[in-house]
Amino acid sequence: MNRIRSPGPSRRLLLTSAAAFVLVGTGLARARTLTGALPWDPGTATPPIVVRPGPWLFFTADEAATVEAAVDRLIPPDNRGPGGKDAGCAVFIDRQLAGPYGRSEGLYTRPPFMPGAATQGYQMPDAPAARYRTGLRALADYIKSSFAGKSFKDLAPNDQDTVLKGLESGSIALKDVKSAEFFALLLTNTQEGFFADPIYGGNRDMASWRLIGFPGARYDYRDWVERHNEPYPLPPVSIMGRSDWTVRE
Repeated sequence: MNRIRSPGPSRRLLLTSAAAFVLVGTGLARARTLTGALPWDPGTATPPIVVRPGPWLFFTADEAATVEAAVDRLIPPDNRGPGGKDAGCAVFIDRQLAGPYGRSEGLYTRPPFMPGAATQGYQMPDAPAARYRTGLRALADYIKSSFAGKSFKDLAPNDQDTVLKGLESGSIALKDVKSAEFFALLLTNTQEGFFADPIYGGNRDMASWRLIGFPGARYDYRDWVERHNEPYPLPPVSIMGRSDWTVRE
């Protein structure tokens, strides 16, 4: 029996033709003929750049010392694991500020600028890198004048905590900086560095993942998804894998 052909173009042909027209017409891409293959090439994704040990990329030596001391008070070491400094939180922040995050790439940062609501977050023009540079300079000036010329890293732990609490509450006035906003930025970035994948420079040796029992980037842990209130028995895995998986010839 002969099949009756539709007089018009098929839906598939219409959709693929329309897509090709849009891509070519906008000048953003070229149309491709799909012949049963995947519409992308393997290995063309942009993987995260591995953070390697080395000198500071953004912080000056004095700024780095302040941030290392601060993150170690925000996440102090104890018998369960390292603090913020040894976990690499300052390294994480340094690498982030030296990269696209520090420049606010991907965010809309054009005027008019006005204070945002609490649900909107930061709405001003300065990118994170500029905010850190201004905030750390203002903090250094405050501590120098309030603690007989000392720097933050030279303060006793109790005094460091007092300063951080003052920043958090806004009771410490920094020149040209809203102290509570600067503290919130530092705290958020410290938390990110503590829990992010080690590929970004923080969470050294997956210390925080071990602490909370997070499996990390392990490809499959379905057997444990429904087993609530049980500690996960396997060690976590980074995007880079695990050091003990290295094959030696």
